[in-house]
Parts: sequence; C-alpha cells; structure tokens
Amino acid sequence: MSNLLESIESPHDLKSLSLAQLYALAGEIRARIIETTARTGGHLAPSLGAVELTIALHRELNSPTDKIIWDVGHQCYAHKLLTGRQREFANLRQYGGLSGFTSRQESPHDPFGAGHGSTSIAAALGFATARDLRGGDETIVAVIGDGALTGGLALEALNQAGEQQRDLLVVLNDNGMSISRNVGAMSGYLSTLRATLHPASQRAREDALRLLRRIPMGEDMMHALDRVKLGIKQLVVPGMLFEQLGFTYLGPIDGHNIAHMSSLLRHAMRIKGPVLIHVLTQKGRGYKPAEDNPRRFHGTGPFLPKNGEAVSSRRQPTFSEVLGQTVSELAEEDERIVAISAAMLDGTGLDQFKKLFPGRCFDVGMAEEHAVTYAAGLAAAGMRPIVAIYSTFLQRSYDQIIHDVALQNLPVIFAVDRAGIVGDDGPTHHGLFDLSYLRIIPNMTVMAPSDKAELRRMLATALTLDSPVAVRYPRGCGPAIDWQVPLEPLPVGKGKVRRNGNDIAIVAVGNCVAAALEAAEALGKQGIQATVVDARFVKPLDEDLLISLAREIGVIVTVEDNVRAGGFGSGVAELLSDCGRDDVKLVRLGIPDEFVTFGDVERLHADVGIDAEAIVQAVSKLCHGADIAYVGK
Repeated sequence: MSNLLESIESPHDLKSLSLAQLYALAGEIRARIIETTARTGGHLAPSLGAVELTIALHRELNSPTDKIIWDVGHQCYAHKLLTGRQREFANLRQYGGLSGFTSRQESPHDPFGAGHGSTSIAAALGFATARDLRGGDETIVAVIGDGALTGGLALEALNQAGEQQRDLLVVLNDNGMSISRNVGAMSGYLSTLRATLHPASQRAREDALRLLRRIPMGEDMMHALDRVKLGIKQLVVPGMLFEQLGFTYLGPIDGHNIAHMSSLLRHAMRIKGPVLIHVLTQKGRGYKPAEDNPRRFHGTGPFLPKNGEAVSSRRQPTFSEVLGQTVSELAEEDERIVAISAAMLDGTGLDQFKKLFPGRCFDVGMAEEHAVTYAAGLAAAGMRPIVAIYSTFLQRSYDQIIHDVALQNLPVIFAVDRAGIVGDDGPTHHGLFDLSYLRIIPNMTVMAPSDKAELRRMLATALTLDSPVAVRYPRGCGPAIDWQVPLEPLPVGKGKVRRNGNDIAIVAVGNCVAAALEAAEALGKQGIQATVVDARFVKPLDEDLLISLAREIGVIVTVEDNVRAGGFGSGVAELLSDCGRDDVKLVRLGIPDEFVTFGDVERLHADVGIDAEAIVQAVSKLCHGADIAYVGK
C-alpha cells in the first residue's frame, strides 16, 4: 500500500507526482480525514468534497507566495495536510492542537483566517489590491462555496472586483449545500448552471468549435459568431450574470477531476482581470455515510468510522431542540408566530417547526443581516417573528438589530443560540460578546436561562412584550432536569434566589448558575455561606434584589459566560454606582480581554476562570481580604 501522504512536506512536493499518484494521494487524504474526525469531530463532509480541488490548486500554485483564501475554512482539512501540518493533524480541534479553520497564527499557508462565511472574495480582493500597489505578481485565489455566495458580503465583493478589474481568481466550489440544502434565487441560478452547463455540454461545444475550424468558411462563421457574441450569450449562457459583473466565467467543471482542474487553472491564470471558475463537487465524497447524509456530517461529533454512527450517548434534548419544540407549541396557539433561520434550520432546532408549519418558517440562507431586517418587516406588519441565529453569527447583523428593529421598537424575538464558550470550533464560533452588544441597545430586553425549563418560560415571556427581546442560551443539553414545564411567563426583570447565605452573594447568569451552586456547596464546607441568585434578566436588571444584596451582605460576585467588558457584571457595577453603593465589594468573573482558544468546554471554563473552582477561589480570597487575580488578565 502506498504512503504518499507521509512524503508530502509542502505543496511543492505535489509537482513531481504523476496523475495516478495524485489520485492515490486523494484517497489517503480522505482516509486520514475520516480517521481523525471520527475521534475529534469536525467538518467532515465539506472537507471530503474539496480534496481533489485542493490538490489541483496546490499543484498549480506556489503557496505561500501565491495566496489561497478559503471561505469559512471548514473545507480546509486537505489544505492543512498538504501544507506541513499532517503530523499535528491528529490533534485537530483539540486543546493546544490545530484549529478546525484557517489561522494566520498557525501557518504561512493560511494568509487569512476564517470561520464565518462569505469573506473570501473581499479578503482576496484586498490581497490583490495590495499586490498591485507594491508591484507584485503573485496569484490570488478565493475559494468560496455556493452557500456562502448567497451572503451579501460576497456579492458586494464581486461587484467591486468586477469594477476594479484586478487579476483575481475566484473558485466557486458548488456542492448544492451549505449546512442545510441551499435556498434562494442564487441557489436556483446555480442549479440552472449545473443543469445547462454540464461538463458534457461544454465538451460538445468545444467539439463544435474544432469542427468549424476544419470546414470551408469555418473561420468566417466563427467571426460572425463573435460579432453577435453578446446577444447570443445573454440568450443561452446562464454564466452571463458573472460576465456582466466583470468576470470571465469558466465552467462548470468536475471538481473531482484533477487533470481537468489543473488545465483550467493554468488557463485561468493567463487571463487578465477577474476570473470565476465554477467547480462542481460532491459533499462527503468518498465516505458513503457522509455522501448519503451530508447535512449530518457537515459538522459532526465523534463517530464510528465503519458506519458513521455517533459515539455520543446523549439522552437529554439540547437547548436548540427545546427551542424548536417550544416555538412549535406556542405557534399552535398564536398564528402570528413565524420562525426565521440563516441556513441553520437543523442547528437551531427549527427543522421541527418547519415540518409542522412550512408556510411560517423561512430559511433565508447565509444572510444574517437580511434575516433581521426581514423579521423587522414581518413584525411591523403585525407578525411575531422568532429569529434563531448562533450568537457568533448574530454579530454580523448588529446594525440591523439597532436600526431596523430596536429603533422602531419592533417585537422581534432573537433566539441567540450557541451563546458562551462552544468548545472545539474555537474563537470564531464562541458566543462571548452578545450580552455586551445587546444590553446597551435601547428597548431591548435580554434574558439568559439557566436550564431548558427556564428557556421555555422565557420564550413565553418574550411573546408578552411588544418590543425587541433576546433570549441567549448555550450549546448542548445543560442540567438534566424535567424541562417540560407549562409555558408560564416570568415576571419581567426579576431574578430568583436559588440558595440563601449571609457571607457573600454570588449572582450568576445563564449556564454559570450551575457552577455558582456547585461553588456555594464547596464554600459551605469552608464555613462560608453564600447566597446564589439566578439573575435570569441581564436587561432590565432586578434592581430591588441587587440593592438589597448590597445593603444586607455587601459582598457580591457576578459570574457570566461573556466578556467582562460591558457584560452582565458591568451592568451590576453601573447600577450600584448609580445608586451610590460604592462601598460594596464587587468582583466580576467572566471572559478576559482576549480571544478564547478551542478545546473542551469544561477546560476552557477553568482557563478563563468561570467554573466552580474558580468561583470558590475568588470568593475565598475576597472573604480573606486578598486581591482577586483575574484569569487571563
């Protein structure tokens, strides 16, 4: 059995391999990706679909001098294996190991980091502009998926690239999916391209041109065709959309045919101005479970390689699944409720709602800004939209939240999924800023449930308010409790005392409540009796409760899975200062002023100082008059 992959130290080593060896190498790369992600989890299906494309790019380019900008980055595993990182690949997405995405800190072959979609063309245009300004001649390539092409940022970048006419190569990796099946007019347009510009059709046209050159007056006929080229193209060539944006369009081409892609890449690099190569690939290629279910294997936890079955023995539903069930229950009673997702129906739990209410569920594709303003229009027209978006992706729509929703005080409910530290996907996917960026917005109510029962009640509460509401909750299952409680609204702006004590008050929010309760038990064994409060509301704060704690106890520790800067603890500090309670001892535990790496959630909580042990240490020092040394400070 060959072992070509072990011999690849850099992309340059590909240039000496025969075509047969390149295909053998592709098989070895797939086997390594499957073997590794079966243990570590990761973005399996996207990376399997891009193996031959990656080999062709690195064979024809000279990375890192030439720049390959990967969009999102979840299809870059083959790229990592070919760029000197195969020995570290076993630790993919593990604490201290390789990132699951491109990272400038990790390798010079990653010129631009990614984790969010639709960024590559804009970044690549920046690289191309810088090259031209300093007189360079390197090739700049942006690789973007058809799902990411629906994002506004990608379309804005295409528009400017076509206007500037710089040498730039865009490779459209078209597999018909992002996470869920792609939706929208752009998806329909690309489907038309796939159908009408199949490689077989392209070969037929090329054969016809060769025939014309051989017959009498063939050249004259070709010149005549050239004179009507624009009119004919607009009638019969769907790729004219890209041509009219200023690109030379090539394709579509079989993205698993290394020889054809290599040839087309060489041709494209000789063309002046921006070029778009349309490549057709199969998501999950080479691993039948992923080919049969590319949605499930887009991002997967550990699984059994022989059949793809998940290793996890989870029994409790996740917060996302409870969100989907609860919204469905509420929608049975309220016909105004509609649900919106940005290419994340499965991930946010709205796939269940979609089955029950297909006419009231809208997947807008990878377009978070549009999702929010679309929801604002629905709300202004009398509907009650629930927008379910991961915290890290909601950041992309911040202007729309302020300008289109909050300024008009529209009753849009934001279901902020994957809030806090999310684990192995790392800094591009942690939701560590939402409490800070949401609580400062006028008219906005912000809630954070400590368990799934609280999530249900908070969604019911949100529907009682005629103003914007955000409910933020973590990834995973949370505490194992009976979560199927009646949908009774909570009193707005009121926290809940979970444990009474006289020595110190620990006020926690969201998934940090469980750690606070665990810490209180440990402190009790040290003779320190702590009151533990589940804040529930980040905005409005429970002013009466907090002021009474300040007056009666005088020592408060806040705990949040959010950055300390501007977060929940900052809100408590502002309240106490405004009330003249500057005598209160207040310690704010939260995420330090740094980006948090990837790894196991429990380990990361310990690293940043918000787990039970860190709370115990902070309280012990506080009670003994010692200074608090913040983790990460």
